[in-house]
Amino acid sequence: MAEVLVLVDSLDGTVKKPTLELLTAARQLGEPAAVVVGAPGTAEPLKNQLAEFGAAKVYVVENDDIAGYSVAPKAEALKAVADQASPAAVLLASTAENKEIAARLALKLESGLLYDAVGLDADGGVTQSIFGAAVTVKAKAKGTPVITVRPNSVAPEASSGAADEVKVEVTVSDAAKAAKVTDTVVEEKGSRPQLSDASVVVSGGRGIGKADNFDIIEKLADSLGAAVGASRAVVDAGWVPHTMQVGQTGVTVSPQLYVAVGISGAIQHRAGMQTSKTIVAINKDAEAPIFEIADFGVIGDLFEVAPQLTEEISKRK
Repeated sequence: MAEVLVLVDSLDGTVKKPTLELLTAARQLGEPAAVVVGAPGTAEPLKNQLAEFGAAKVYVVENDDIAGYSVAPKAEALKAVADQASPAAVLLASTAENKEIAARLALKLESGLLYDAVGLDADGGVTQSIFGAAVTVKAKAKGTPVITVRPNSVAPEASSGAADEVKVEVTVSDAAKAAKVTDTVVEEKGSRPQLSDASVVVSGGRGIGKADNFDIIEKLADSLGAAVGASRAVVDAGWVPHTMQVGQTGVTVSPQLYVAVGISGAIQHRAGMQTSKTIVAINKDAEAPIFEIADFGVIGDLFEVAPQLTEEISKRK
């Protein structure tokens, strides 16, 4: 069975959830093999978790040149692993950095590149949702396809793997070291999940009326263990930072559950959340466009509905 390479994304010695999703998805195409690229010592704390989710091998490419520079060395490291493994495909989570790595890798492999897949087929084809999820596309690439997969497209499932370590040496080219990382700023993390890869998202819109009312959204999100998002109107009003904006010019999300509270459903917002598995909308306007794509809709005053929902969820915990 051909190997399917999965680039590992990690934080503080823990494998990020989108990587676990990719290891699960890789089983449809072949034998999952994780690729850890980074500074010396990066792989060791990750191996048990990678084994738990089915990694048959863990390719380890570690040196200071990779850690101290931008994305180009990672693409060269992946190319070295691909040359050794001859994989059926290479999977990466759809992040800004990984998309650039994927593009560089596809060029090096002289292969096709498929972005933002929301589904994988056993024959190596993918499903993509484009134009604000208005169009579903089936695509397939020649050669060794390099595929970025949107977070939450696959539910991670544990499956025991050997996680045999294979060290791969790579000499980073001078051209790849043209952009050096001079400083790293760690974003402050709250207790809520990160918006881009959360499995549950609660978003508030213009209907909340003013900034002081946004705590209604936050309380509902906390009752569900959800990330908090917002529409562009709320961000433009200055009620919440741009990092919380869901939409075409903000963060694209695809959670298992998306709750839209007081959001009318303009196309710009829908483009960033329409691929959510289940959509619940709360809005007093029965004609709001959000109801066109909602799986469940509540026509009512959010100031009454949302607190009642929060209370009921809290009771059932």
